[in-house]
Amino acid sequence: MADIQKNAIEEQYAELFDSPFGVDEYDNGKKRISRVPARVIVSTVAGICKVLYRYEVHGRENLYQLAEKSGVVVISNHTSYLDVVFMYLSIRPKYWPRFIARDSLFEANPALAWIFAHIGAFPIKRDSADRTAVKRASRMLKNGEIVCIMPEGSRRGKGSAKPRVHGGAALIARMGKAPILPMAVHNVDKVKVKGERLRFPKITTEFGNPVMLSDFDFLPKDDRLDGCVWYALRECFALFQHVAPEEVDMVALFPDDKDFTQAFAEHPIPRLASAEVAALLK
Repeated sequence: MADIQKNAIEEQYAELFDSPFGVDEYDNGKKRISRVPARVIVSTVAGICKVLYRYEVHGRENLYQLAEKSGVVVISNHTSYLDVVFMYLSIRPKYWPRFIARDSLFEANPALAWIFAHIGAFPIKRDSADRTAVKRASRMLKNGEIVCIMPEGSRRGKGSAKPRVHGGAALIARMGKAPILPMAVHNVDKVKVKGERLRFPKITTEFGNPVMLSDFDFLPKDDRLDGCVWYALRECFALFQHVAPEEVDMVALFPDDKDFTQAFAEHPIPRLASAEVAALLK
């Protein structure tokens, strides 16, 4: 039944998944899908969030400088469904992002599937090598779109799945010839605390420094993708915790994954500003 449902969603929304959204046209001549539903949905959500959470965005110029030159993979650590909302709003109003969402979210409710598809999101099969999703994302990047990914694969502290370092974000960035831009969403973990009433703290989002795949060529080939995502996630947590990246305890955060602390201590990755990276992009 689940496979039938997945196939039905793919058949129903394939045209939306495979068409431009953040840009007007792909290099194969395919034209942009209508943004009218997205404008209504996003404007409504943005207005509500601005009133309730008074959200602010910091470091947005880091994204803009990169997005003017190429596609960008934006990643964040994941503590709440609201992370996704504020990531989206942080990239708007100048750009329209494409979000990779786990397929179960599309299958959960037909109305949600319709909304996700019409705001530029597309599904990926969880815990599998979903070649269709990877190819879609890399095509989007090559055509200058912004692709957003939660590399941990699950909300931290929520549900039964344990957050892991997944190298898929680096694979997509490599195939799409795009930099990775870490970001963090602050205070969403305070909105709903178990056993307490709903709160409305001020939400802020913050973009950090970009990460280039070529900087990880010193690692063994089998470690490059995971090492890159490990490093980029450490940047996300550094923003989130307001500490230097070297102060983030990645072993405590990802006890089941390989620890690259020593590798990066011995081979520091150059920290370039977005303007410097943008100057290197074709």
